[in-house]
Amino acid sequence: MSRELTVGQVARRSGLAVSALHFYEKKGLIRSHRTSGNQRRYDRDVLRRLAIVRMAQELGIPLSEVAEALSRVPTGHTPTAEDWRQMSEAWYEKLDRRVTLLTRMRDELNGCIGCGCLSTTSCPLMNAGDRLAEEGSGPRRLMRPGRDTYKS
Repeated sequence: MSRELTVGQVARRSGLAVSALHFYEKKGLIRSHRTSGNQRRYDRDVLRRLAIVRMAQELGIPLSEVAEALSRVPTGHTPTAEDWRQMSEAWYEKLDRRVTLLTRMRDELNGCIGCGCLSTTSCPLMNAGDRLAEEGSGPRRLMRPGRDTYKS
């Protein structure tokens, strides 16, 4: 089995469009080299790197952070489970925060609409007298740190 893959083979194996591969290469997430006939070739480790990129994107990790994490994996080294563990460890806190916020949003969106008033500033049940405006801008109840649920 050849250690080198064509761009078409990588696209098929990774499920990504050729244009996405070129984009990731420009961003420094993957590397290719050229043959004597000037054709682009990838080493097989690119498939694992692309799997990491795709998984990180599914988790909402910015490509700049993925590129930074992948930069610590030596060129030509197929990322291992330990490499992934080290990369993803840095994202745990951010992901935990996102999970908390999404859970709050999911759980509370129906509650707010459920009261029937549809008011975001003067709801007598959730924000009487618009007291949350005193705390600052943005979704105050959802953004409170350290609260799995919130009370009015």
